[in-house]
Amino acid sequence: MQDSLKLSSRRGLLIAGGAGALALLVAPRLVQAAPALVEAEIKKLFGDRKPVDGRVKLDLPSIAENGLVVPLNFEVESPMSEADYVKAVHVLAEGNPNPLVASFFFTPMSGKASASTRIRLAQTQNILAFAEMSDGSVHAAKAEVKVTIGGCGG
Repeated sequence: MQDSLKLSSRRGLLIAGGAGALALLVAPRLVQAAPALVEAEIKKLFGDRKPVDGRVKLDLPSIAENGLVVPLNFEVESPMSEADYVKAVHVLAEGNPNPLVASFFFTPMSGKASASTRIRLAQTQNILAFAEMSDGSVHAAKAEVKVTIGGCGG
């Protein structure tokens, strides 16, 4: 009877181990934001306004050794006057489970539309920065970051 329990325990251990290995292979694909989620977030933020390249300088490392702490800096060209200023900058990560990483809000009194922070990235992916201007226009920048160790896992 004890032999059948040991066999049962070994079999259970092998099955559990196999399921765990399968989860490790499949899980990274499940946590990635679907392109539809990224598009939906952009649509939610800007409606039908089409972002154009320019005015946004996005500074990220091309290779991040650890996805838990990826430095991000941005600056938007703007006089920051009452007539022409940056209202907001939204940062999205195409491969994270939740694509909207951060939003920064500005007024003409900000003096400069720039910020520095650290973000988490699950895997190698594109980072998108969108600057929403006071005249309603939207400017964009994109940069790829290669992540060697992901930072959005459990």
